Amino acid sequence: MDPVRNPYAPGAGQRPPELAGRDRELAQFDVTLERVAAGRPERSMVVSGLRGVGKTVLLNALRGQAVQRAWGTGKIEARPDQSVRLPIAQAVHAAVREVAHRHRDPDRVDAVAGVLKAFALRTELKDRKGIRWTPPTDVPATKGRADSGDLELDLLELFTDVADLARDLGVGVALFVDEMQDIPAPELAAICGAVHEISQQGSPLVVVGAGLPHLPVALAASKSYAERLFRYVVVDRLPREMADRALLRPAAEEGADYDQGALDELYRLTDGYPYFVQAYGKVTWDVAVGSPIGVVDVKEAAPEAEAELAVGFFGARYDRATPAERDYMRTMADLGADLGSADGRPGSSPGHSPGAADVSTAEIAKVLGRKPQSLSPARDGLIKKGLVYSSERGTVAFTVPHFGSFLRAQKR
Repeated sequence: MDPVRNPYAPGAGQRPPELAGRDRELAQFDVTLERVAAGRPERSMVVSGLRGVGKTVLLNALRGQAVQRAWGTGKIEARPDQSVRLPIAQAVHAAVREVAHRHRDPDRVDAVAGVLKAFALRTELKDRKGIRWTPPTDVPATKGRADSGDLELDLLELFTDVADLARDLGVGVALFVDEMQDIPAPELAAICGAVHEISQQGSPLVVVGAGLPHLPVALAASKSYAERLFRYVVVDRLPREMADRALLRPAAEEGADYDQGALDELYRLTDGYPYFVQAYGKVTWDVAVGSPIGVVDVKEAAPEAEAELAVGFFGARYDRATPAERDYMRTMADLGADLGSADGRPGSSPGHSPGAADVSTAEIAKVLGRKPQSLSPARDGLIKKGLVYSSERGTVAFTVPHFGSFLRAQKR
């Protein structure tokens, strides 16, 4: 098949040609946007799931819906050990720019810009050039508004003013936060507190977060009411019908098709995980000599797809771990972590992903001949690096689907 016409896109956060299996989430967010813009009560939203299930793709698609409705939008990607004040200031600046040019009162726009500048100047973070970032506007920073240094209070004042500016136009503001689990706990609590107050005021502003499976647990730990503050959406692998659709519709656009045996084999190999569907689909297309693409093509392509995943998807993450952390992960794999990825059963708690298998931290310590507390640095390091997560006390699971299988294969 012509590689130039290859319709599949196994890139990090790259939208596939067919966003299969996410129709419900997109439709629900449309309702949220309408309700919030109309002044009706609605919750912000949190998307959680393993890596490779399309959280970032969905987050970008949701932002696209807000843009289509002329909302002001901004997006940040949280990072460990980095305050969110500066990224939020930059994201809110982007949102203000999207609505300010339509506002008829330039003085009101300048007033909001002054508050935003005050909020940004309160940060102690610096950009890569060592220069503190400030919004590129000539207005002076407002004094006594969003500049107290208390992040929750400052966020509330900033969000209130920005949302009111959007409300003048009959729209709202949406802030999208990727890798939300990496926000330091005190700042996560501040965001929850500000969103709580904003929702009580009926201001047209929503926060949409995306993160790993333990994000709902982290939010609940930061504020007791967080479980009622957000609408939680767990994003998992695709059911068979949707996985087939993700392959068939892009192929049909290029005048190609698959036979049933090829689809069966692709689902067996990918387990329905969107990233894997795109990765195997791309290599299979390049290997196939014609349409319909058959099971022989899939089996010929599988080793190449697996090799690419071993380097880019699995290997790159494994290489980030220290020797002690690698021992910890290999033991997790030996104890069966990841073996639950094909059982098809839903998770039992908001912080659990259906595609993961938990293992006991006590059992890991027993196999390694160590005391559980002596392994805490390795465990905490892996959580910080986003390689494992804990949905409940005393257990861990991989954040990457099929990672246990990858580790076990390295021993062969």
